[in-house]
Amino acid sequence: MRWTQSLIPTLRQAPKDAEAVSHQLALRAGLIRQLSSGVYSYLPLGLRVLQKIMTVVREEMNRAGAAEVLLPALHPAELWKKTGRYETLGEDKISFKNRSGHEFVLGPTHEEVVTDLVGSCIQSFRDLPVLVYQIQTKFRDEARPRFGVIRTKEFIMKDAYSFDADEKGLDRQYQKMSDAYHRIFERCGLSFQVVTADPGMMGGKMSQEFMVVCPYGEDRVARSEGGYLTSRDIAFRAKPDGTAPRSNSAQPEVFDTPNLRTIDEISKRFKIAPESIVKTLIYMADEKPVAVLVRGDSEVNDGKLQKLIKAKTLRQALSKEVQEATGAPVGFAGPVGLKVPIYADWDLEAMADFVTGANQADKHLKNVVMMRDFKPDFTGDIRFVRDGDAAPDGTGKLTLATTMEVGHIFKLGTRYTDSLGVACLDESGKRQPVIMGCYGIGVNRILAAAIEEHHDEKGIVWPSGIAPYDCEVLTLNQEEEKTARAAEEVYAMLTQKGADVLFDDRAERAGVKFKDADLIGIPYQVVIGGRSLEEGVIEFKYRKSGQVEKLRFDQPAELLKKLRPADAAGSLAR
Repeated sequence: MRWTQSLIPTLRQAPKDAEAVSHQLALRAGLIRQLSSGVYSYLPLGLRVLQKIMTVVREEMNRAGAAEVLLPALHPAELWKKTGRYETLGEDKISFKNRSGHEFVLGPTHEEVVTDLVGSCIQSFRDLPVLVYQIQTKFRDEARPRFGVIRTKEFIMKDAYSFDADEKGLDRQYQKMSDAYHRIFERCGLSFQVVTADPGMMGGKMSQEFMVVCPYGEDRVARSEGGYLTSRDIAFRAKPDGTAPRSNSAQPEVFDTPNLRTIDEISKRFKIAPESIVKTLIYMADEKPVAVLVRGDSEVNDGKLQKLIKAKTLRQALSKEVQEATGAPVGFAGPVGLKVPIYADWDLEAMADFVTGANQADKHLKNVVMMRDFKPDFTGDIRFVRDGDAAPDGTGKLTLATTMEVGHIFKLGTRYTDSLGVACLDESGKRQPVIMGCYGIGVNRILAAAIEEHHDEKGIVWPSGIAPYDCEVLTLNQEEEKTARAAEEVYAMLTQKGADVLFDDRAERAGVKFKDADLIGIPYQVVIGGRSLEEGVIEFKYRKSGQVEKLRFDQPAELLKKLRPADAAGSLAR
């Protein structure tokens, strides 16, 4: 492709609102342009990267035995209502009614649709297993689109789905997909971690996320030096050692806190450290109120809390429910005198003389001591882990890292097949629900993750597996006939041998071309012109290292060997 025939609008400076490095460089390199919040157009270079990623994904999915399909983006809302996810999606879903009054959902994912499809195609265990995948645009009305294409309202996903007659079959498919994901991300040049994760709204009994460390990600992982590694959402910690210090007070004392409802407000007004305050949150566990106590600088982990309580359903109480349970408005609840079950985090065992709500409007208590002034019904690991906590398996202290999810695999079990009535006859002729798994990859996120990991002060440094072109041919002076003719010969030779080549044939200054070449990050640059051409050589530059080698112009085979690794050079030379 000739630069003059493409659309590559490079920028010297990124817009001020572009925070993530991947967002800045994707804009500057002319890969993307924003149409509206969370909605992006992909220009030729950006589209070529997406296509290279999709090629890698297709090759590995096909290698794993998956069959490609293309499912509708318009989903009858009734399907989503049958599984209960219509309500779960809430405001994230994009839905509308057509002219006939039928409601549709723009597909944010395809579990319902593919389950309905496969269910119509199978009768017995002999029709299984089924493993299908697609690469398609998804839609979610993200409240806060951020960081360019990392979190958007419209995105490209590879989603695969497996259907099996039993759990052993699911286990085989799950492992097959896990292996394929390892190969995909390695070929895309990503350094990644596989962590145990919360299935979330997808449901099912098990899931794992493929994470890349990224300061602009919206996930966090907890790990220890000894090998503990899991998503912060489900990470546990060991029980802290030590006992509470001796109390310096006789009795709790009420003090006025007019309109001071939050930990931050109390802390600033009375110069009390958040870790000396206990916040009391009211939850509805199976629609019955319970009080949950954590230190003021901590956050309740609802998933861990639900496991501790052993509740089927758990939600934070509404304002009216808080008033009924505590006798006070939201923000003034405390454990002293409460008549509902109390669940306290382990941290409270090492606290004494702390501040908490007084169960009266505009009142708090100080000098409170657990076990003296109130006794919790249960204590346990309730909060999210933080740096320095002890790993639950004794492998050292936990550290947290900010990460971006690029892939997620799930063992769904019968979550969707039960809801949609998809079953098959087993060997004895009895109908059994079909067992499902699902496996997703964020194609756009791979592009962003690759830029985050592979860049320098000059621009992008693409991994060769997903670079928009194999190499870029540059002329030092396009208006010089000898240089232009030599460049045309090299460009023609490389393209005829099957290489993807970008030819910068612009009549621009050499300095501009070099800056743009480093910015867009194609792995190899072939520089033609000047004294080198007079000497019968061309310059071959490695974008990553900046190393330059001189090759004989009349020996194109040498250039081909440099351009591709040894395993690919043979195919170029053929």
